[in-house]
Amino acid sequence: MVAKISLGISLYGALAYNGEKINEAKGRLLTTSRIYNDGTGTVDIHRAMEDFLALMPVRSKVEKPVVHISLNPHPDDVLTDTELQDIAREYLEKMGFGGQPYLVFKHEDIDRHHLHIVTVRVDESGRSIDTRNNFYRSKQITRELERKYGLHDAERKSRRTDMALHKVDASAGDVKKQVGNVVKELNRRYRFQTMGEYRALLSLYNMTVEEVRGNVRGREYNGLVYSVTDDRGNKVGNPFKSSLFGKSVGYDAAQRKFARSKAEIKDRKLADMTKRTVLSVLQDTYDKEKFIDTLKEKGIDTVLRCTEEQLNALDPDAVRAVRKGAFGCEALVKRDGIPENWPVEPVSVEQIMMFLTKGEEVR
Repeated sequence: MVAKISLGISLYGALAYNGEKINEAKGRLLTTSRIYNDGTGTVDIHRAMEDFLALMPVRSKVEKPVVHISLNPHPDDVLTDTELQDIAREYLEKMGFGGQPYLVFKHEDIDRHHLHIVTVRVDESGRSIDTRNNFYRSKQITRELERKYGLHDAERKSRRTDMALHKVDASAGDVKKQVGNVVKELNRRYRFQTMGEYRALLSLYNMTVEEVRGNVRGREYNGLVYSVTDDRGNKVGNPFKSSLFGKSVGYDAAQRKFARSKAEIKDRKLADMTKRTVLSVLQDTYDKEKFIDTLKEKGIDTVLRCTEEQLNALDPDAVRAVRKGAFGCEALVKRDGIPENWPVEPVSVEQIMMFLTKGEEVR
């Protein structure tokens, strides 16, 4: 999370900049302290100005008393409004502004949602709030908040711009290059804890992966083979050994990736964040299409892999969506519709989203 702090003299200017933006439906007022808030998500700029002035001394020797802060989480961080409020409050407390009047705005005018905070660094007695070394203090605090809330390090200098990802198209030519670009970028960009999760991710881009084992001169080996599929999951063309694309997408690298992803998801509590996101979406809709559209940018719940015979044995009312392929089928099933003693593979919320976006039959 990146924090930017600006000091100025125009309180009205800072309020007007944020107030006009959110009043034009390009954001919302999340929370305030000691400033009137009617709970609508909008702000009365003149009323806010009056509230600030009532809490500030008529005369002050403090130059540039107005503090305008922007807090910018990484675009991949999915945070609820409540979490954003908590982050803003904790940041202000640690920076020494917790007792000051302030407003916290959420800006939504660009894809990367971010916060703007307006406060003042002079208290009612005219005493200045210490802002020395605020750059270093701010950086330390944002790192603490990143660890606490499981956020990405948005300041990492080596961060690359994400390349656009597209489905592999076997008819477009240069399939090997397409496959290499996709698998390398997916490994760089996403976390996955099992081979099943990896396959689910690859399926979004018309690909799959299989483990291969063998023995050469008495020495056992493990490898991965990538294949291109059509939109129904059927393999097309010849497979590609992972060695064609380098060690970073091979079997050993995948095992390290699984372990690293599992540790990061646990340590940074990413599963809890994903669960909260799904629940918040379910509160708004049970409509499949709207559910899919909303979660496409976020994450999701549980997939059953089964044969067609097993599928036919399920209660039709419990089956929400089905996807059939060359090697069986997958079904999204209500938990209470699963027969006793059936082996169920636990999967991530992200896999549910991936499944729903490619499900072909809905009941």
